This record gives sequence, structure tokens and C-alpha cells, in this order.
Amino acid sequence: ITQIMDDLEGFFMGMGYQVLTGPEVEEDHYNFEMMNIPKDHPARDMQETFYITNELLMRSQTSPMQARTMEKHDFTKGPLKMISPGVVYRRDDDDATHSHQFQQMEGLVIDKHITMADLKGTLLAMCQHVFGKDRTIRLRPSYFPFTEPSVEVDVSCF
Repeated sequence: ITQIMDDLEGFFMGMGYQVLTGPEVEEDHYNFEMMNIPKDHPARDMQETFYITNELLMRSQTSPMQARTMEKHDFTKGPLKMISPGVVYRRDDDDATHSHQFQQMEGLVIDKHITMADLKGTLLAMCQHVFGKDRTIRLRPSYFPFTEPSVEVDVSCF
């Protein structure tokens, strides 16, 4: 896992992204409030999130770094291109396809004239970097309530 995360960080740095990490013990404010996740959202339930206190929790996503970075970024000095890799925690029963702790990496680009074509190009380049140029890569439109527009990535095995 460390090797692939390091490789992806290098790939994105080569594309001009900053690599930004944040605390694993996170404030509810950044983990949920700043992500526009309502108070009654199921992700906030005790059975979904590891709460330490009412205001502190084990982060359930790396998204809080987006909010922290947008608060501090000086957009008069240029666009924001960042990735945020790290360990996240969710109350899940461990089995072959689930874990209560796993690695996540997400990216954010804020600039003028950014389109879905930019996201598509970035995802295709990343997949080719990881899986090789001889793989067939397909982006499928998908629905995720927290991102719009959204796609899922399929990569051929052979």
C-alpha cells in the first residue's frame, strides 16, 4: 500500500498537485459540517463513525483537508491543485472486501475553466500510469450524492 500511495503522490506532484495531509483525529466541523453533510445524515451515526467526543472523531474521509486548504489558499496567487492521501476510519465489519481502516486519496482542482474533460483526462492518465497503457479504461457516469458530476472507473484485466 505504501508503494502505490508513494507512486501516486509522485504522479500527481509531477502534474503540479500539492500533497496535503491532515489529522486522523478530526473535528466534526471539518469532517461533516464543512462537507455539507446534514446533522441527520446516516454517515454521522454512531454505528458509522468512530466518535471520541461529540466534537472529535476518527476521520471518515480525507475530505476535511479540502476545506482546511480552501480556507487558507490565496487564490490571487493561482489555482489550487491538491491531493489528500491518508488513512480513514469507518465502523465496518472486517471481511475480504471491507475494513474499519483503509487508505483513501482524493483530489481537488479549483481554477477557471475547469471542466469534466479535465477530470476525465486526469483519471485516464492516472489509470494508465498505474495499470499500463495497454488496459482498456472506461468511465461510467454514476451518482454519488456528495459529488456532481460523478463517474466510476472500470479497468480491463487483460
